[in-house]
Amino acid sequence: MAETTTTADAGPTHPGFLERFFHIHQRGSTVGREVRGGVATFFTMAYIVVLNPLILGYVQDADGKFLGGGDAPNLAAIAAGTALVAGVLTILMGVVANFPLALATGLGLNAFVAYAIASKMTWADAMGLVVLEGIVILVLVLTGFRQAVFHAVPAQLKTAISVGIGLFIALIGLVDAGFVRRTGAGTVPVELGVGGQLAGWPTLVFALGVVLIVALWVRKVRGAIIISIIAMTVVAFVVEAIAKVGPTVVGQNADGTNKINPLGWNLNVPAWPDVVDPINFGTLGEFNLLGSFERVGVVAAVLLVFTLMLADFFDTMGTMTAIGAEAGLLDEEGNPPATQRILVVDSVAAAAGGAAGVSSNTSYIESASGVGEGARTGLASVVTGVLFLVAVVFAPLVKIIPNEAAVPALVLVGFLMMQQVKEIAWDDVEIAIPAFLTIILMPFTYSITAGIGAGFVVYVLIKVVRGKIRQVHPMMWVTALLFVVYFFIEPITEVVTG
Repeated sequence: MAETTTTADAGPTHPGFLERFFHIHQRGSTVGREVRGGVATFFTMAYIVVLNPLILGYVQDADGKFLGGGDAPNLAAIAAGTALVAGVLTILMGVVANFPLALATGLGLNAFVAYAIASKMTWADAMGLVVLEGIVILVLVLTGFRQAVFHAVPAQLKTAISVGIGLFIALIGLVDAGFVRRTGAGTVPVELGVGGQLAGWPTLVFALGVVLIVALWVRKVRGAIIISIIAMTVVAFVVEAIAKVGPTVVGQNADGTNKINPLGWNLNVPAWPDVVDPINFGTLGEFNLLGSFERVGVVAAVLLVFTLMLADFFDTMGTMTAIGAEAGLLDEEGNPPATQRILVVDSVAAAAGGAAGVSSNTSYIESASGVGEGARTGLASVVTGVLFLVAVVFAPLVKIIPNEAAVPALVLVGFLMMQQVKEIAWDDVEIAIPAFLTIILMPFTYSITAGIGAGFVVYVLIKVVRGKIRQVHPMMWVTALLFVVYFFIEPITEVVTG
């Protein structure tokens, strides 16, 4: 950019391209602040390039296949796809909407896709649902129906969904690290460590990771999550080099079952591979738009799309408003500038994430870290997006990061999402009971769908019992009835076919 001179109030006397395009001075910022803000946002949310493969990569679909890897996990492909889509869509947000908001695969959404959707169908079918959800949101945005959807679900029930997903994510982290384990016998389904005792070097690495990430977070260290992951990976390398812990699965018994080393590394063994795999984008294009309807039926597929849309759409509305408020960019009605463009890009991001096989992409509240550094325009998003594209080069290295070094981040994210629980009016039984069931059933059933469904059905039921039918939005009636069918599909099928 050509050198410019400035005055105290008028801004650059010879504005360059960046100034003209992003209106940097008009929003009270400078190019330097925007660059710093973009870098800060990237390092605050770069952990998703590591965590997304761990959440999606080891889950087998209904046919026993892994995402992008066939018969074996392909973490590098998922990491590359995650970084690529995040980079392209974040740049698009900056250029189209001129707003300091970054996007990447949504935590919670990816867990829902992995544990609630992929287990019922193929990965291609599951990603097809994600693409379909993005298209539906885009139509809602373009036609102006988003307000109807937004007001259909009570705000506190939306909050309960976020809290429940937070607890579910934290439980996934605890289980994947071996801190909490399935007993496999008796009346107690889970226990602490092995036999009620913490044991093994990997569990110690996880515990140290939790301590480190909490310490960094409360000290407000920028990039606390990614710093913790890198630091504990180094510790894990040292531990493995000295103790030779090895993997959890060490072979097969004569009867074909896995021979287990209960004190081993759960997924990745921290060791430098003999050969570093080249960059590949094996997940790109792995989607079947309507395959899920054939696989699980129309009712189940529609409910899954609605649930994805619910989490994705409302989260974006809240995130962009929060970022706009932090940056001082909201108008008198509390709306950020170019709201329509922001929502359009976010909708495209949801579909793009599914088309790339890495789950729905959505806006990240971590963008607030960039705003805290002074970011006020889309230039910061462009910087963040470029850094994500650079991260594609390092995607193959994700397979050397042990699960125990990465999942402490899930525990912290669970805490952050849990903080919203204070927004629920616990003295109002009409919302408190549905919210309670939504929150506890997600981790207890290992199903986000079950939690949302129970909350919706009970909310409508309580309104009916208390004679407040008119307070229930028509869309809530339809959704609650669909969830009733979803929960009782087996007996209903038997009655219809019997």
